Amino acid sequence: MGLIYIMQVYLVGGAVRDQLLNIEVKDRDWVVVGATPQQLLQKGYIQVGKTFPVFIDPQYKEEYALARTEKKSGTGYTGFICNFDPTVTLEQDLVRRDLTINAIAQDQQGNLYDPYGGIKDLNLGILRHISSSFIEDPLRVLRVARFAARYFYLNFKIAPETIELMTQIALQGELQHLSAERIWLETEKALQTQNPEIYFEILYKIGALKQLLPKLSNLCVFSSHNLSDSHSRMNSFSRIMLALQNATKLTGNYSSQSKNAIRFSAICCALKDILTFKDNNYYESEEKGNILIKSLCETLKIPHYIKDLACLSCKYYNLINKVFQLSPEEVLRLFSELDCWRRPERFKELLLVCTANQKGLEGKKMYYPQADFIFQLYQSTLEINIKKIIADGFQKEEIKKELTRQRLYMVQKTYKNFLHNRNMN
Repeated sequence: MGLIYIMQVYLVGGAVRDQLLNIEVKDRDWVVVGATPQQLLQKGYIQVGKTFPVFIDPQYKEEYALARTEKKSGTGYTGFICNFDPTVTLEQDLVRRDLTINAIAQDQQGNLYDPYGGIKDLNLGILRHISSSFIEDPLRVLRVARFAARYFYLNFKIAPETIELMTQIALQGELQHLSAERIWLETEKALQTQNPEIYFEILYKIGALKQLLPKLSNLCVFSSHNLSDSHSRMNSFSRIMLALQNATKLTGNYSSQSKNAIRFSAICCALKDILTFKDNNYYESEEKGNILIKSLCETLKIPHYIKDLACLSCKYYNLINKVFQLSPEEVLRLFSELDCWRRPERFKELLLVCTANQKGLEGKKMYYPQADFIFQLYQSTLEINIKKIIADGFQKEEIKKELTRQRLYMVQKTYKNFLHNRNMN
């Protein structure tokens, strides 16, 4: 007669961690001990995992995974052999996790199970690995850096011994086995935190950035020694991180997509601006700088929306910065190239990127009048009534010409009012 196992279900991971930190729990994951895939299927759960059994509760849409152990069998974060038979204990499942604060479980009666000191580390504000097997999964370097960014506002720090293992992983070259998609997935999660600069700073300091994003890392190091006097107030990496910090402050209430787009574009715009002002002739042209940024986006396989904003920001930042020197005709041409009448939200995001980048350049808080002025010019063109143009008898190409004429008139009028007010002051 075979052994009989009693199925036990525990809440694990981020849900328990955030609950103990009094942070709103958004997603709940469960681990099931003492069960087989067949038992969960019989209860109506839907299997979704391919390499190991993960199930979705059809009613609450929450994820249930069988307790499992992992044994390293290859390179990268997928090179593991999993054992998920009913004999695997809760402690064995928890020990394979990355950090002690993520290895706390709670049963259905509310009792906590903390075999690796996660609650103590939560109280101390420490991100600490559980065991030496931490080095077997290179993805954990990005995850820990992301957690450091996420909980920086709570004064969390990475344990020195964990930093040592993260540095060791970077030196061994294991990070090169991570896919571009996986790198971006962790990066975009970090970008949505209150302190995304911490994520990049940690990767930079432990030598991981040059493994994950060699183009960005090499350019940062190279440019820090070749800046002109007007750009030498801080090293290039600090300059880029300051632009990111400013973009973060400007986008606190924005959607996740907009946060990712604006904040990543601020990084690209700052980097490109540094390259443009370098004393080395190889990087002196803006076009070469734009090509480098486009290449960076393609290397990371960044979503088109974010890539488009990053490339637009790099291409038009200097022009927007000189808006007071542009003629009304040039401003109207700029609006057309930016497609701002059909894509007004992207235009607003672009101005935020420029604002963050200029503040990063100055290294201090400052008013950026260019953004306000160019947006004022843009808004003046929205006063035109296209239906009235059609009602006045204009047809086909004549409609476009008349619309352009009226837009130019409104821009010229706004320009004159601005100059008049500035002279009065």
